[in-house]
Amino acid sequence: MSFGDTNSGLQAGNINGSLKRPETPPKPSAIIPFARDGDFVERGGLLDQICQKCAVPGSRTALVGLSGVGKSQLAIEHVYRIQERSPETWILWIHASSIARFEQSYRDVANHVRILGRKDPKANILKLVHDWLRDRKNGSWLLVLDNVDDVHLSQETGSADPGVQGTSVDNGIVQPMSAYLPYSQHGSILITSRTKGIASKLVEERDIIVVEPMAQSHALALFKKKLGSLYDGSNAGELAAALEYMPLAIIQSAAYIKPRAPRYSMRQYLDDFRKSDSNKSSLLKYEGGQLRRDWQAKNSIIITWQISFEYVRREWPSAADLLSLMSFFDRQGIPDFLVRNRAQAGGGCGSGCGSQSQSQSQSQHQRHRHLDWSQEREDGKESSENSLSDSNEDDGFEHDVQVLRDYSFISCDTDRTFEMHALVQLAMRKWLEANEQLEKWKQQYIRSLSAAFPSGEYENWASCQALFPHAKSAIAQRPKAEGPLSEWASLMYNAASYAWRKGDAVEAVQLSRRALDVRKKILGPEHKGTLTSMGMVGLAYGLGGQWKEAEKLQVQEMETTKRVLGEEHPDTLTSMANLASTYRNQGRWKEAEELDVRVMQTRKRVLGEEHPSTLTSMANLASTYWKQGRWKEAEELKIEVMEIRERVLG
Repeated sequence: MSFGDTNSGLQAGNINGSLKRPETPPKPSAIIPFARDGDFVERGGLLDQICQKCAVPGSRTALVGLSGVGKSQLAIEHVYRIQERSPETWILWIHASSIARFEQSYRDVANHVRILGRKDPKANILKLVHDWLRDRKNGSWLLVLDNVDDVHLSQETGSADPGVQGTSVDNGIVQPMSAYLPYSQHGSILITSRTKGIASKLVEERDIIVVEPMAQSHALALFKKKLGSLYDGSNAGELAAALEYMPLAIIQSAAYIKPRAPRYSMRQYLDDFRKSDSNKSSLLKYEGGQLRRDWQAKNSIIITWQISFEYVRREWPSAADLLSLMSFFDRQGIPDFLVRNRAQAGGGCGSGCGSQSQSQSQSQHQRHRHLDWSQEREDGKESSENSLSDSNEDDGFEHDVQVLRDYSFISCDTDRTFEMHALVQLAMRKWLEANEQLEKWKQQYIRSLSAAFPSGEYENWASCQALFPHAKSAIAQRPKAEGPLSEWASLMYNAASYAWRKGDAVEAVQLSRRALDVRKKILGPEHKGTLTSMGMVGLAYGLGGQWKEAEKLQVQEMETTKRVLGEEHPDTLTSMANLASTYRNQGRWKEAEELDVRVMQTRKRVLGEEHPSTLTSMANLASTYWKQGRWKEAEELKIEVMEIRERVLG
């Protein structure tokens, strides 16, 4: 049958075209790139706190703390618990350590949830995911932003260049990456970051949870889980403390010990760890045992800290300088006045910078400036130009402090001092060593501390007490150049003088011996500074009851001062009096008496009968008489001393 030319019948259209059936939306599921940790240790109420904050509709919560403190591990455990309790909730994990990884993670999310239009080459994936998250019909979600450590991620910028870090172009308008994190009543965001400053640009201050190192009980529990039958309770506490209760360091150490057992133990690891800084660094650079870290993150805690330091150094060089200097001090009670001025660091020493007189002059100048830590500047005596300069310097210093606090490298105390983790200090010094900057900052540290540490007299005890731990830390930081080495010896001597007066024989010997060794080498065996150090070592030995050692040095000192300075020089008489005291403590009364008499007679002739040193020598001789049972002679001298003091002093 024909219908004629006017009837072409039914037409099928373009059956070979690109028309496709829309994808079926998937059911809520999770993108969690890490397996759950069967060795996870509860840390008090920390997880409950995270859960409570994230449960608030539209919440944003941040976990902030030092690298290796366990922020990501807490986030991993939290999302697995959410998955158990609320399987209808999307869980989406975003790697946010860099802009490129942030964008790739958003692309992975777009593919996972099957967002329409994601395959269009011209599509703005960031906006597509942002809009999907805002759409309530897609259901509830938890977005984890892990390792938000790039300052540019949250940085507003006016640049029109889409290549600028931290920005993306949306319809010709430049947007920071943070603009693609929607506020939504059906979703919440959990952030992990090394720095509080970056976190505070994304969440409210009250929603920042600072993650600290583990409590001791939690650290021991982690050791027990990681080591199993190799766990040694008698040494676990010491090792956990040495590792400063850092989870990543504990996991590293367990991973090092386990494959070496039974030929290696926790005790052996602890002994090796304590041998030297080099051993510590080597052990802490071992990468192993941590399977639940981003593939770009290092499993070595010391390397992760050095990476953070390099980032700070690129962004804020002066803050990196401040941290470099702080890394040499004792970890606690670092005074702000000793680290404020970093301008002289690395300036080198001129030809005369090692001279004792110049060092002492600088020391006195610094001491007068800084003896009272709470003393304020007399701004009225400064010109307005100097005041403005000081203000700018103070602002710069406070900014650097804030940067280091944001990264949890340091913490502040109410008495204007700082604290650091000892292992962070070690990581910084090893970085400086690798980059040939160790000696530069070591010299600045010694210069500042030597200038500030006063002599050990009683009136200086408050300052000495505060600075003494830093002087002990300086024992291991002996500089190479002669000038700084001379300052180091002065620091050792003053610290020894304080230790001796406080009755600490062990510390006094340790410090004074170092001062003596250096001064002998630099100044020569007959220099006044060398002889003074020799006398201090003798006094320190005597304090510890090492009379033979004390006598040997004091005889050498006395004979040298006689030859070099003369028999009537005050230093010669002091050395004779010290030797007499050593004889007295050994019960060698005749030898003590001979020296006491000579000292007393010389001082009477040279200084006069009423001079304090003369009266002291008379009292010493009276003590020698008394010890021998010569009561009458002792009494006569004591009465004479008392009468002169009453007449002179009233």
